[in-house]
Amino acid sequence: MEHQFSVADWAVFVSILVISACIGIYHALTGGKQKTTKEFLMGNREMSCLPVAVSILVSFQSAILILGAPAEMYTKGTQYYLYVFGQMSAVVLATILFVPLFYPLKMTSMYQYLEMRYNSKAARLTGTIISNLSMLIYTGIASFAPSTALQAVSGFPQWASFIIIGCICTFYTFMGGLKAVIWVDVFQALIMVAGILAIVIRATLDVGGFDRVWEINSKWNRIDFWNFDPDPTVRHTFWALVIGGMINWTGTYGASQSSIQRFSALSSLNEARKAVMLNCVGVFIMITTSCVAGISVFAYYAEKGCDPLANKDIKNSNQIIPYFVSEMLGFPGIPGLFIAGLFCGALSTLSSNLSSMVAVTYEDMIKPFIKPSKPEAVKIKITKLLVLIYGVLGILVTFLFRNLKGTVLQASLSFMGAAGGALNGLIMLGAFFPWANWQGAIVGTITAYIVSMWIGIGKYTVVGVKDTLPSPVYNCSIYMYNVSIASSTNVTMTTMSSIVAYNTSGMLTNYSMLVPNSESTTSSLIQDSQPGLESFYSLSYLWYSTFGMLITFVVGLTVSFITGPTKPEDVNPDLMIPIFDRLFWFCLPKKVLHFLRFGVDYEPDNGADNDSGVTETTFKSSSEVARVDGEDAKHQELQPLSHKHIES
Repeated sequence: MEHQFSVADWAVFVSILVISACIGIYHALTGGKQKTTKEFLMGNREMSCLPVAVSILVSFQSAILILGAPAEMYTKGTQYYLYVFGQMSAVVLATILFVPLFYPLKMTSMYQYLEMRYNSKAARLTGTIISNLSMLIYTGIASFAPSTALQAVSGFPQWASFIIIGCICTFYTFMGGLKAVIWVDVFQALIMVAGILAIVIRATLDVGGFDRVWEINSKWNRIDFWNFDPDPTVRHTFWALVIGGMINWTGTYGASQSSIQRFSALSSLNEARKAVMLNCVGVFIMITTSCVAGISVFAYYAEKGCDPLANKDIKNSNQIIPYFVSEMLGFPGIPGLFIAGLFCGALSTLSSNLSSMVAVTYEDMIKPFIKPSKPEAVKIKITKLLVLIYGVLGILVTFLFRNLKGTVLQASLSFMGAAGGALNGLIMLGAFFPWANWQGAIVGTITAYIVSMWIGIGKYTVVGVKDTLPSPVYNCSIYMYNVSIASSTNVTMTTMSSIVAYNTSGMLTNYSMLVPNSESTTSSLIQDSQPGLESFYSLSYLWYSTFGMLITFVVGLTVSFITGPTKPEDVNPDLMIPIFDRLFWFCLPKKVLHFLRFGVDYEPDNGADNDSGVTETTFKSSSEVARVDGEDAKHQELQPLSHKHIES
């Protein structure tokens, strides 16, 4: 690609990055001026609902979505869009199940919960280590996405983008703490939405309206939603996208450090619930616009008759959207705005990860060794040093992903799903099953993490990315070149048809032989050479999280019963989730619900007794757990109050 940024593009791009940095400076000079760890890590627990909701959203919907979802829709059709319903369902479940459990505990690190529930520092450290490893991996993928886009439209080297992203993110997190991270997220979300809407509007109008976009995609067999195949090895099905997506994202929105740290920074439980639930709206807007951008851009290139990826105008499918922006939105400043939106998406994710890693490392690994009498100035220096260390590590990890193949969307969901299954399983094992002990939790989690990562990495590197649908190439220069070669070597069209098949509309149904270095051809060759490994790694990446959770549950409970299960009556009910009461109160009899509490004694909520469902036994954890907050509890360990208290 020879398209170059103009001076106006660079001006817009740099200005947006400078504004992000200035927000960090502002929060370093206002309010409490980040002089305490409570303000630096938790915003003094005085944040507002809407900015926290937006921050949670863009922590998980980043440049990966803006590039990956359109690339997915462009190359593989509309099936992926069903994922929006899986994510929205996950947001609802997270609000019902996890927010009432975690918010009253007022934790800085969510892994404090593991020590309280399992009465084990080892379980807490297991969660902390796996979480930090997975966030570093996600950091690398998130940084790769905008870097490859900027390289596509301006020729700017990827390595320089990696460093810029890492340095800016580290700077404003270092200066302004969680407050800066949240408010920069709000600013960056506006830029992201503006960029993707510009693509949708221009591509749709240029093709002739959304009806025409839909017609073209249908003509190319890209409109496909209702694949109900129960086979878990099929890449995308209704069950994998909706059910698998729901299971994967429930833990992400409700039981991840990035989410808990943010909704715990709010002033009340109701505000925390609203902040998480608002993500239903945000998820719908972000995924819908990104997916529509993919099919709109495909319609544009189908009308033009040449796929940029097949014509080698771009290096990988992640550059399709940037290529379209540089070609069709070439007005001064617009490409700069779009690329800045991608960088904002990466910065929002990276700063969220950076803030989360610093919080859990300080709380779980360093704070236990710091004397309570140490002044806050010393503690702040330690946390800011951690910001610098993780900032450098994030940049280094990014370089490992510079040769990433396939869509960044599948890469991120593969690796994060593998890690997320183990982490979600670790939390849910303790929250749902009262018999689980610390030995089972640790063994189950480590086993799930190793197996899931093995399968995830193996499928992505050995099997590769496949199932790319046919794209238009009949007006491409590479197609004309191959036709001329065929003519000059006396290859008849009958012979050519054995290599390249056409349908009645003149569209290629298999063009991979015309593009020897295309992703579809590469994956095809690898599949043929590794049939045994392909079979082993056949599980759809959308089931990785579910698979990891099941391993954690099975192994964790087995080890727990072998080593001596925890007695349900000894479990603090404030640390458990009565899942059947919360999800099925309207259809299950009271006696059945009581049985499904597995012997855990959930106490009445202020003596409430009604016949509407949550019956006389609701959840003390949603309103009765003691809170350690404010200056009077500065050096106090988190100890939830209950008639069955756990020594931790």
